[in-house]
Amino acid sequence: MSSQGPTGAGHLWTAREIAQQPEVWRELARSLTARRHQVEEFLAPLLARDDLRIVLTGAGTSAFAGQIVAPGLTRALHRRVDAVATTDLVSNPRDYLGEDVPTLLVSFARSGDSPESLAAVQRADQLLSECRHLVLTCNPDGQLYRTLREPAGPGRGRSLALLMPEGTNDRGFAMTSSVTSMMLAALTVLGGCRDVARLADAAAAALPDLEKRVGALVEQRTDRIVYLGSGPLTGLARESALKLLELTAGRVVSYFDSSLGFRHGPKSVLTDTTVAVVYLSNDPYTRRYDLDIVRELRQALPDERVISIGCHDNAEEETWTFPTLGHLPDATIAPVLLLAAQHIAMAQSRALGLNPDTPFSANEVNRVVKGVTIHDLER
Repeated sequence: MSSQGPTGAGHLWTAREIAQQPEVWRELARSLTARRHQVEEFLAPLLARDDLRIVLTGAGTSAFAGQIVAPGLTRALHRRVDAVATTDLVSNPRDYLGEDVPTLLVSFARSGDSPESLAAVQRADQLLSECRHLVLTCNPDGQLYRTLREPAGPGRGRSLALLMPEGTNDRGFAMTSSVTSMMLAALTVLGGCRDVARLADAAAAALPDLEKRVGALVEQRTDRIVYLGSGPLTGLARESALKLLELTAGRVVSYFDSSLGFRHGPKSVLTDTTVAVVYLSNDPYTRRYDLDIVRELRQALPDERVISIGCHDNAEEETWTFPTLGHLPDATIAPVLLLAAQHIAMAQSRALGLNPDTPFSANEVNRVVKGVTIHDLER
């Protein structure tokens, strides 16, 4: 897929990059299949170790990708998987890397040029006796990919860098196709996910109806949107809230929490013009808690302002559905559910008269973070 696309009035990179995801996911599945033996050769000896710690890291949306994927990998691998942002690893490395055990550091990075991306790798290598690196990135020219693609010297073989399909290095301000592709890559190579084609089909089938639903939602006057979910879907709620905040340049307030945690004070954020979005788990046990908060929210807000999103099209509680995916783990369905939040954020941005590709006209917030000083770590 070419990274070139239309420009000019009425043609948005963000819109294109959201719409291209089903096709990009299929291309990702093909590329991972082609590199299967190389991936297995690198990962199999590591995953065979009972003492291996897996750390998923990234900054911003890339950090939230780890928060979504980590619970699913813990469940699939029956081992410890931690999600720790690069911004935490770099500022407090001894707090998060104080346990010197064999570690696989999985770096999510759209550009690979954020100051913390390479610094997190360096801090892990400084503090850990045995650290291997799996890099999932979208930019072949990024510093992280160029540094770890072909390591030389005594550490050769300590890293594997996987490049996402062309076009996923989003030209728009917010991460869309980049984050879903990196999440699916992690779930595939580490968790054995074989449902990428099914996810792509479900996403492609849902997109036309999704656009209509979002259009109707935006017609309501909304000053804030709250996203809720459980387990992996809590991380999804966090990423959804960030998308709205980014693409509306902070003009629509967003908030996230877990379905159970929302009652413990954060429920105070609700107003008469709030929209609440609840992601419903596919796990029958967890789903009960999600449905409980949906019913409670419908007592506080008009029905049209409470949206439940899930994968069971025969459930009366669900207002937006992605059918055929009701049997899959929550971390696996998260990239598909995220399409709803991406569309909501883009539509809210355009309703405010903003350009979703560049919502910050004065570049107050940059696509790739600038201005960070990486300080030396003293032993």
